[in-house]
Amino acid sequence: MSYSRTTLIAILIGMGAAWGITQPLSKIAVSEGYRDIGIIFWQFAIGAGLLGALLLFRRKPLPMQPVHLRFYLFIALIGTVLPNWASFTAAVHLPAGILSIVIATVPMMALPIAVGLGMDRFSPARITGLALGLVAIVLIALPDTSLPEAGMAVWLPIALIAPFLYACEGNIVGKWGTYGLDAMQVLAGASIVGMIISAPLAFLTGEWINPLGPWGAPDWAILGSSIAHVAAYVTYVWLVGAAGAVFTAQVGYLVTGFGILWAKLILGESYSPWVWAALALMMVGLFLVTPRPGAAQPAQ
Repeated sequence: MSYSRTTLIAILIGMGAAWGITQPLSKIAVSEGYRDIGIIFWQFAIGAGLLGALLLFRRKPLPMQPVHLRFYLFIALIGTVLPNWASFTAAVHLPAGILSIVIATVPMMALPIAVGLGMDRFSPARITGLALGLVAIVLIALPDTSLPEAGMAVWLPIALIAPFLYACEGNIVGKWGTYGLDAMQVLAGASIVGMIISAPLAFLTGEWINPLGPWGAPDWAILGSSIAHVAAYVTYVWLVGAAGAVFTAQVGYLVTGFGILWAKLILGESYSPWVWAALALMMVGLFLVTPRPGAAQPAQ
């Protein structure tokens, strides 16, 4: 079935809006004391439930051989547990809009890794894009008037852990494959394995979140961000097949833009001219580092 370009663009925008709202929702999730492991467990649980239902609807089995279990474990750790730990830790201290700009560095971090693995190559334009991304981070970190509080800058390296791990994940999957699994099976299997890992950790660390309530804004934010992430991811997988990887990769611009827009609308955040300059440089850098057709896209 073919779709008009207008329809595909509308779907791309909707996907970017859904993914972009996860950053301000993460900020709300940690606003009243909830911390990373407890939140991560419920993200896994909600994701496993939704994706499991979709697999049942598709009558698609979820392979559970040892090789698949090891792969689910890898994806759960490098694609969710560790990057989400970094993101939620940083979200306690940094504005959501800043986190949206930082997450846009995924393609910039993915490029040198891909080059090192022999999957891609540098060009003058792409090196310029990498340099602009670095300058954007510097504009956020160094000027005293960039962040609401100067001390916030020390949390930027923590925030950068997440895009680095996403970049590693995308390149490793692109290099060695998924052992015959499709993207939905990978995410469903990783969610189940991650749920099993994070549940005891949440209890041991005292970060367990009681789902029985009473529910407040953080609880609804966890539910909303989990649903938005699954919806965006499933849409991403579908859109790659319908419109191609290069067209779908443009969602990176929208995720960052919508992340800042949602942060302003939901959280009332405002930014200094330095941050707006950083955003502009990041967008240009993303354009220059745009992957060639057929290149692996990092999962988020």
